[in-house]
Amino acid sequence: MKRLILNIPRLFQVSRRTRIPIKSPREIEFMRKAGSIASSILQALAREVAPGRSTGEIDRMAAELMREQDCKSAFLGYRGFPGHICISVNEEVVHGIGGARKIMPGDIVKIDVGIIKSGFIGDNATTVAAGDIPLETKRLLAATEQSLFDAISHARAGRRLADLCGSVEAFVAPRGFTVVREFVGHGVGRRLHEEPQIPNYRPQGKTPVLMPGMTLAIEPMVNAGVGSVRILDDGWTVITEDRKPSAHFEHTVLVTEGEPEILTWRPREALPEMLGLPAW
Repeated sequence: MKRLILNIPRLFQVSRRTRIPIKSPREIEFMRKAGSIASSILQALAREVAPGRSTGEIDRMAAELMREQDCKSAFLGYRGFPGHICISVNEEVVHGIGGARKIMPGDIVKIDVGIIKSGFIGDNATTVAAGDIPLETKRLLAATEQSLFDAISHARAGRRLADLCGSVEAFVAPRGFTVVREFVGHGVGRRLHEEPQIPNYRPQGKTPVLMPGMTLAIEPMVNAGVGSVRILDDGWTVITEDRKPSAHFEHTVLVTEGEPEILTWRPREALPEMLGLPAW
């Protein structure tokens, strides 16, 4: 993996022989705590997104919240990444670095928070509107968040990973949006990136069967225009090739014997009715 990628790089096939860590009951309790903290920090930062505020201010707020929660950033220093969080605006897809850029009215701001608590990682992300945004951007946010919950519904023991992955593109593509293929979700636990890799499209070949105790960072990255992306000269920030907006939502999810458990649970943020849109 190159230094400039935080997510696992593009893949064309996920082997069913992939060794996916299974968490013990004790490890799951640590994961629940890390997930809860990551979620609380993300929600606090989302409330601070407003026109006139800089992305660097949001990053510094994240650092202070992490100190208060006695945890560390899972991103700061990871392969040289310089931020406490990833904060990406408009056409920036993921891995944006907080700095002098001011948030403007009508921007959409993606915040990705990963923290380490007691040796375990909680990882989650959301997309926040700074004031009123165009109708098509509202549709983008609503479709991306819903695709995340469609994928989570497949995180069940006995299901194949391919069904989870394919559900994202299956939801957003008919609505005119595209998935980013160069960056994908991943397993998470003691390490930020564990197996399996989780693309937002159906991978080729037979994929692993999901089992209780697996913890997955599921994270649709969906573009309003073309799916292709490029990386800026800072070596980190990923932008859409056509400079159209991109949305990103993420949860850490535990596969159980029954319903999937969202370890980074927070209230829904982009339901169509919340954005003044008709139901799907």
